[in-house]
Amino acid sequence: MTDEAHAQRVWFRLLRLQTRINLAITEKVRALGLSVPQCDVLTTLTEREGISQQELAERLYVTKGNISGLIDRLEAARLVERRSIPGDKRSHAIYLTPEGRKLAQEGIEIQRRFVTDTLGQMPDTDLATFNRLLGSLRDLVREQSEKPDTRRNRRSNMG
Repeated sequence: MTDEAHAQRVWFRLLRLQTRINLAITEKVRALGLSVPQCDVLTTLTEREGISQQELAERLYVTKGNISGLIDRLEAARLVERRSIPGDKRSHAIYLTPEGRKLAQEGIEIQRRFVTDTLGQMPDTDLATFNRLLGSLRDLVREQSEKPDTRRNRRSNMG
């Protein structure tokens, strides 16, 4: 098998694993009456409550439009509340309600159990190697995302 073919095989295995993990977590979080993105918002707010929607969108790698819709639904369910930021009429700080905090803690516990039942079953040496490899892959992905897309640049120069 060539290096490229091997890399592609590993890539597709990684994608399938990500899908399998997402499906497992989705099923568990759905039992709380939440979607995974909604649970992400709630659990993120346990780390840093009172941030703006913009900051929340940046932390979760979603668009302002997506975060706005998520906050609208969570607010309608009385899990979060928007509070005005003094001196800024356009932005709101997002806070958990008591029920939102309770569901966030349940979501965190679901994830803790999942990690314990999966990664927690791996030997420490394997986990350390896996962590190092993930860091290397993250760095390569960052490097690629910072490079200009030469194909797109070529196309724009053709027109």
